[in-house]
Amino acid sequence: MMADITAIILTKNESENIGACLNSIKGFASRIVVIDSGSKDNTVELARSLGAEVYYNEFEYYAKQFNWGIDNSNISTKWILRLDADERFTPELCKEAKLLMEKHAEDDVNGITMEAWLYFLGKRLNYGVSKKRKLMIFKRGIGRIEDRKRDAHTILSKGSSASLNERFLHHDFKDINSFISKYNWYATREMQDYIAYKQGNSGDIKTDKKIQSTRKKKFGLYYKAPMFIRAWLWFIYNYIFRLGFLDGKEGFIFHYFECYWYRYLVDAKIYEYEKMGTEMETLKALGD
Repeated sequence: MMADITAIILTKNESENIGACLNSIKGFASRIVVIDSGSKDNTVELARSLGAEVYYNEFEYYAKQFNWGIDNSNISTKWILRLDADERFTPELCKEAKLLMEKHAEDDVNGITMEAWLYFLGKRLNYGVSKKRKLMIFKRGIGRIEDRKRDAHTILSKGSSASLNERFLHHDFKDINSFISKYNWYATREMQDYIAYKQGNSGDIKTDKKIQSTRKKKFGLYYKAPMFIRAWLWFIYNYIFRLGFLDGKEGFIFHYFECYWYRYLVDAKIYEYEKMGTEMETLKALGD
């Protein structure tokens, strides 16, 4: 018997991933909703052939798109699953999640958190910054995605969350070109969130306790360190002290891009905005 849960998956040109993603929750999710933002490949056809309902909405940023899916797909299940196209559930995870959802169906545990096994260049990474923790399952009407341009977590309006022992699989890689393009796009959104924080948005959230702690460290510690230098320190911390080097060449490439290059790029965009922000906005307005 399937779980009383609707999976929401955002897509754009995800033909390489969507099949494995949907098949991984076949027999688990009683309903699957795909919110597509204009795929040019056969993502939509594949999704429909595997039983998903497909909606279209123009994409602005992840949180807004996902919340649009919650509000516009007529969800009637007790639970909602937040799943990305490059993520997979295992049979063991499906079983454990279903049991925990049934256990907490009528109490104030309104969210379920889990961690990932991250795969990069075909290899599972075990060390460094490879762990990804997400509140992925939440009760309808209680959970939403926080309104941020980047690093948007699931927030609960009330109650608490529980954690699973089994991990989901995260294949966060197509090729180096797409990886760099995606993270360049992420860096702009991260810069926007940082500017919002500087302007008074504290970033405090009601979610999983460990996720709350990580967010506080990000703005209370990392962003207090000197600009540009902090990217190098973050790389050293994860690659050396958290043993990222034990994952070989794949571990080095991943940590270089994730911890140094990406964070340095964010700082460069913050610096550019703080120095040229007014002029950039004026030029953009003239261009429009």
